[in-house]
Amino acid sequence: MSAAPQRAKRNPEQKNRRQGKASPSSGVLARALPVTTASEWSLIKSRFAFYGHPQAMSTAPSRKIFVTTALPYANGAFHVGHIMEYIQADIWVRFMRMRDHEVHFVCADDAHGAPIMIAAEKAGITPQAFVANIAAGRKQYLDGFHIAFDNWHSTDGEENHALSQEIYRRLRDNAKLITTRSVEQFFDPVKNMFLPDRYIKGECPKCGAKDQYGDACEVCSAVYAPTELKNPYSTLTGAAPVMKSSEHYFFQLSDPKCGEFLREWALDPSRLQPEVANKAREWLESESGLGDWDISRDAPYFGIEIPDAPGKYFYVWLDAPIGYLASLKNYFTKTGRDFDAFMADPSTEQYHFIGKDITYFHTLFWPAMLHFSGMKVPNNVFVHGFITVSGEKMSKSRGTGISPLRYLDIGMNPDWLRYYIAAKLNAHVEDVDFNPEDFIARVNSDLIGKYINIASRAAGFITKKFDGRLSMHWASAEDPFLVRLRSAGDEVAALYEAREYGKALRLIMEQADAINAYVDANKPWELAKDPANNAKLQEVCSRLLESFRVLTVYLKPVLPSLATQVESLFGISPLRWEDAAKALPDQHAIRPYTHLMTRVEPAMLDQLFEAPAAEADASSATPGIEALAEEIRIDDFAKIDLRIARIVDCEQVDGSDKLLRLTLDVGEGRLRNVFSGIKSAYQPEALKGKLTVLVANLAPRKMKFGISEGMVLAASAADEKADPGIYILEPWPGAQPGMRIR
Repeated sequence: MSAAPQRAKRNPEQKNRRQGKASPSSGVLARALPVTTASEWSLIKSRFAFYGHPQAMSTAPSRKIFVTTALPYANGAFHVGHIMEYIQADIWVRFMRMRDHEVHFVCADDAHGAPIMIAAEKAGITPQAFVANIAAGRKQYLDGFHIAFDNWHSTDGEENHALSQEIYRRLRDNAKLITTRSVEQFFDPVKNMFLPDRYIKGECPKCGAKDQYGDACEVCSAVYAPTELKNPYSTLTGAAPVMKSSEHYFFQLSDPKCGEFLREWALDPSRLQPEVANKAREWLESESGLGDWDISRDAPYFGIEIPDAPGKYFYVWLDAPIGYLASLKNYFTKTGRDFDAFMADPSTEQYHFIGKDITYFHTLFWPAMLHFSGMKVPNNVFVHGFITVSGEKMSKSRGTGISPLRYLDIGMNPDWLRYYIAAKLNAHVEDVDFNPEDFIARVNSDLIGKYINIASRAAGFITKKFDGRLSMHWASAEDPFLVRLRSAGDEVAALYEAREYGKALRLIMEQADAINAYVDANKPWELAKDPANNAKLQEVCSRLLESFRVLTVYLKPVLPSLATQVESLFGISPLRWEDAAKALPDQHAIRPYTHLMTRVEPAMLDQLFEAPAAEADASSATPGIEALAEEIRIDDFAKIDLRIARIVDCEQVDGSDKLLRLTLDVGEGRLRNVFSGIKSAYQPEALKGKLTVLVANLAPRKMKFGISEGMVLAASAADEKADPGIYILEPWPGAQPGMRIR
């Protein structure tokens, strides 16, 4: 359900407005934004007042807060859009905890729906096992980027089944907002299932373009219903779908009481971001009004059964956000807390961080569902944009894709990325651009040249000349040096809470500039040359290290791992926000200084955007798996034209013990004849309608049975005695005949 996103769709906003439903989600500047203006500062303070908490004050009362990010769809690994969203939320959570607020930060895998059911079927495992395999890979990403969720759950957990059914019953029985009506849909007679839009293709009813999805044309941008497609076919089997009616269940968002509530909730000027509120107003005030939302799907479907409706399941988008609550309930059960009491407490605050592509759902359906089922509604929904690379959308083929694991595997510091993304983020719904040159310059200039430089210039003198002891006799509350540094704390705190991270970091780095000016003015390396200057040297270096500690307090939400190293250097307990206002005691001892962070090298960015070279060690290979062939260059691979092909027909070859004759559609306006040595593994009837991969530019080969126009790709073990199987390659749903494999 996430971004960042999470379940890919075409033209989501157009489709949402037509159907009254939301698509699933999904995510750096040349320089930081300027420091907050007086009017912006006034607005920030007024927003804090809305909650009744003077956030800029260190004496703010403790708050109870529930925070989530959008749920990633459990059909693949995290991409950098997920990581961006999680970093944004994690910074906010860490800051709130440093302010001594009670914060519960949870997420879960969005586990239901037809795509996962079909993917599991293709993998030959249950949907539950498929989701579990995906979930097993989450930890390395979250730990790698220091993202500290309290709990990670699944929407297929028992808590979500129970909560989803309970909320539905309340909407049906108490609010009277559930209705049914007959719906005509395309049905795959081969697969024996109703087809979601994403599994239907055909010719655009407007421009005639072939192989267009069931919701919008990628050629002329026309929006239409799947039933309007010409010559439609199922992408699962290739069969022509038939129209079939079924009773569907709807949440009546069109009911006037829903609109009345949403105008009050969504258009409250202190709640949503201005651009989000404007979009909500547009939806609420459109001439067509709010549409009812289809919340049911027919079996076969991997999901949660609708009470009192055999063979009916909740559409994944109903139970997915309830997964927020289910994950919190699962966490509270494991830790002995009272979930019901926490959610019933009027002082509990609830916040969701999401990508802009799922705004419709989170600002209309979700709050209405919660309100009319008697549940707590969100205090706010924080919407962010997508992440781009050098101004372009993420694309592996264009070399603009960032693999989070690749980033970690080549040894890049996760705090670099956290800092860079934070420096680009603000409270608006703007895309975040990753620019490699700017990444290098910003990290090396800000973190190394300004921040780390302060400690590296002072700590060595303290340990070598003064036994690691700081001279803090000067550190009174009125000391101008400290007053300037501490005076920034309230504004930094306010900017963090307002999610104006770029402005917060700019303000912190302005303080670092002032401290570095003090370094240059006092030149500790010159003072160290004359023992007569020792008293002043100790004081100058102590001032620098104290200021470095205060800066670390300010930076800790963004740089948690680096802050842990600094805490170890100073031999102190984990830093809290209030520690910026309390100086270290006189003669406090620090540990010997070790390098806290290295510089970014340009070669690292080159590696990040290169595909990792394949490496093979035959001695450690899995039994039966042969060693890799000699390395080739991209130019060599580009000579091979691999295409998606549909097996239109398949038959035995008389006189051959190994061959099957395949008739293939490669999207070129004719059919190809290919002989393939897969007879021992497949029955001809089982292959008809399937997609596979063809070497399309292989020279035709004349055989005694006829001419073979290409080669179907198949896998097998090196040792046929260990595994005699032959496995033809089968693309995932959505691939179409003629598509090139790159």
